[in-house]
Amino acid sequence: MPRPTFKRILLKLSGEALMGAEPFGIDPATTAGLAGEIRLAKEAGFELCLVVGGGNIFRGLAAAAKGFDRANADYMGMLATVMNALALQNALEKQGVDTRVQSAIPMASVSEPYIRRRAIRHMEKGRIVIFAAGTGNPFFTTDTAAALRAAEMGCNALFKGTSVDGVYDSDPKRNPGAVRYESIGFDRVLNDNLKVMDAAAVALCRDNAIPIVVFNIREPGNLARVLAGEGVATMVGGE
Repeated sequence: MPRPTFKRILLKLSGEALMGAEPFGIDPATTAGLAGEIRLAKEAGFELCLVVGGGNIFRGLAAAAKGFDRANADYMGMLATVMNALALQNALEKQGVDTRVQSAIPMASVSEPYIRRRAIRHMEKGRIVIFAAGTGNPFFTTDTAAALRAAEMGCNALFKGTSVDGVYDSDPKRNPGAVRYESIGFDRVLNDNLKVMDAAAVALCRDNAIPIVVFNIREPGNLARVLAGEGVATMVGGE
């Protein structure tokens, strides 16, 4: 059965999506390729906003496990997401896409502050808005920030671009026999601890009736296909 299509979506990208084959940091060619995928989606008529993680530069949770103060480590991770947001903005604008970065941690020299009504207005004018610095608070992931911004922006769905083509009953990278779900309910994801997103993000999407579409962002052209209701993906929604 074909998946429904949506008008306004939030695209959640991991920081690792910007690395390409590199072990760390931002690969310009990979970032340009991602920008091209997003541009095609924009040209297809979708209203888009983005949240990008910072794991390619700094992971707060991993640093905390090694002795960093958790709050400070999380703030450092938020700063990493700002760097990624600026890199993605640069790549998009080189392709002629009007883009704004809004940061939950005010950085007036490089970005706008996060203001909900302004962000909505940007999207109504056809601009892509990239939300940086998570929620602005430690102890929350960028998954939770993505779910929160999707709800605030009135998005019809949250699309999570990963390195796998959907949600499986076990890790497909470790288990060749893992089975992919075409669709699955929020409660099943939470009860089975399927690691689609963190539990707070899944619950927030469930409570606001925002479906989560998990797909492989690294496959060329896949974002446009999945947005059109085609391609391979898993939809997480109501039972």
